[in-house]
Amino acid sequence: MDGTQTVRGRSVKVNASFIDIVEESDTLVALMGDFEARNGSFGLLANVVWSKIRVESGNVRTRALAPGVTGTLGTSLNLDIEMAIAEVGAAYEVARSGGLAFDILAGARYWYQEADLSFDIAGTVDIGDLQIGGTRAFARSGSVDWLDPMIGARVRYTVAPGHELLLRGDIGGFGVGSDFSWQAIGAYGFEFGTYQGITFSGVIGYRALYVDYVQGEGRSRYEFDMLQHGPILGISARF
Repeated sequence: MDGTQTVRGRSVKVNASFIDIVEESDTLVALMGDFEARNGSFGLLANVVWSKIRVESGNVRTRALAPGVTGTLGTSLNLDIEMAIAEVGAAYEVARSGGLAFDILAGARYWYQEADLSFDIAGTVDIGDLQIGGTRAFARSGSVDWLDPMIGARVRYTVAPGHELLLRGDIGGFGVGSDFSWQAIGAYGFEFGTYQGITFSGVIGYRALYVDYVQGEGRSRYEFDMLQHGPILGISARF
């Protein structure tokens, strides 16, 4: 994760690697499911991601203090984000040459988030609307959700029978939900077996997803301006 998270007007800069998040999160980093149904040149797509991530103080730093904060805040900061992302769309194959196929895509991406910022407190502090618990202050976003339209393209290349390379890119938001978003995916699938007519493949790849979403002003401001990227590892079934 690389970007800025704002909760109730408090902003922090986040720069956490895949290894940082694996070490600091107390849950699986993310679960992703992908579905596609094809009939000739036309396909229907769906993708769902759920993640619950903690980023600790070594990878979070204060970017801007909110108005009304007096006293001293310690340097220990934590960011907890629970997030679900769901995509639905359609693909249409517009060109094919041998093992190379080119698709155009259109659809929508739904985002749901809950984010908590927590700060260590030192000395006497007047922190306005932050919640105080023991020696920590919390800024909680509550539930935040939005819907982005998206358009994109995809290239599929059959390297050899049972082996396929996929490259996909899309853009979205356009001020309807978020200000702007983009996504890039590269994946390689390879068949390793068939059972009762179902073909199973391994999938390895990399996914990057950026979004810039803002709502509210002042102490009600919520912003998620973040690039999330990391490896994909999975199993697919074709039937």
